[in-house]
Amino acid sequence: MKKRQVIFSLLILALIGYGVYWAFFDMSRLPKGDKIAEESSPDGTYTIKAYVSSGGATTDNAVRGELNFNKENRKPKNIYWNYHEETAKINWINDNTVIINGHKLNVPNETFDYRR
Repeated sequence: MKKRQVIFSLLILALIGYGVYWAFFDMSRLPKGDKIAEESSPDGTYTIKAYVSSGGATTDNAVRGELNFNKENRKPKNIYWNYHEETAKINWINDNTVIINGHKLNVPNETFDYRR
């Protein structure tokens, strides 16, 4: 009986933990925003589109960077999310390395999220 209570409690804690992550830290749930910049990688494999998201009266603007795969049939991936920004400066260093507003990322695997 005690073992069931422990297992049930751990299951509930795991579900609550996942819910908090999903609600507050999941980058796939970011607002769309208005497009402000777009830059393609030197070899044309990737394109990063930057969007500014207005928080309205309660929060400041934020910039979201979306990685698009030009040579593969994959859906776009959010790789950049930063608060208190209205512009996006995108500079490609090489085919797989980009600097967005001073944050260096190796695409397609690295991401920047101010909340982490």
